[in-house]
Amino acid sequence: MTEMVIEMRNNKYLVIYEELAQKIQEGKYPARSILPSEHELTEMYSTSRETIRKALNLLAQNGFIQKIRGKGSMVLDLKKLQFPISGLVSFKELAGKMGQRAETVVDEFSLIQPDAEKIKHLHIDKSEKVWKVFRVRKIEDERIILDKDFLVEKYVPGLTKEICQSSIFAYIEGELGKKISFAKKEFTVEEPTAEDRRLLDMEGFHAIVVVKNYIYFDDATLFQYTESRHRPDKFRFVDFARRMDSGVF
Repeated sequence: MTEMVIEMRNNKYLVIYEELAQKIQEGKYPARSILPSEHELTEMYSTSRETIRKALNLLAQNGFIQKIRGKGSMVLDLKKLQFPISGLVSFKELAGKMGQRAETVVDEFSLIQPDAEKIKHLHIDKSEKVWKVFRVRKIEDERIILDKDFLVEKYVPGLTKEICQSSIFAYIEGELGKKISFAKKEFTVEEPTAEDRRLLDMEGFHAIVVVKNYIYFDDATLFQYTESRHRPDKFRFVDFARRMDSGVF
């Protein structure tokens, strides 16, 4: 008998966790539904509210539910989109693999003079012009990503709203013949802004995952700064790490 089985026998909350997790995985509690209340679960399992809270906390920690203030425990969509941390993939490329209906809506498209913040991010002179592109990404009609793109116009000439609605990466590599090589990424979790709530379906969510991308050509030219704002229930950021043999023990 494994240690896990022994522990589950000794800790009822683990048994409850496993049962609820299985029901979620089997679809008995579908995505976006609300689990029975703590009081109802207490009666269902003939246990204490503290035990139920431990089970619910474990479900939340493992990505099965999210506690929504005033509503209860909402079941999360287990079919999360996997974005590689160390890779560069466009939304269109990802959408082609995930088998769900995807759509991009261009909320704003303009050619601007950069402010101090964009000058700093893109390492450009204040006289240079920048494409400003705000795109809302929809999966199965839910607005779940806001991409705020800023591209140096001299490096990406001829950009149009139609191109932005399709794929900027495909235009750069296919039409302009330039090679996108690497990106520096920064990840933070923040409180949603009024803009996030206006453009995304954020009801019941009190955090947003922000990914800042500094994107370079193969000659190390920085041509794009993007701030991608992700609703947290839909996305899992993944990476593969290998421990190198340093010879130190």
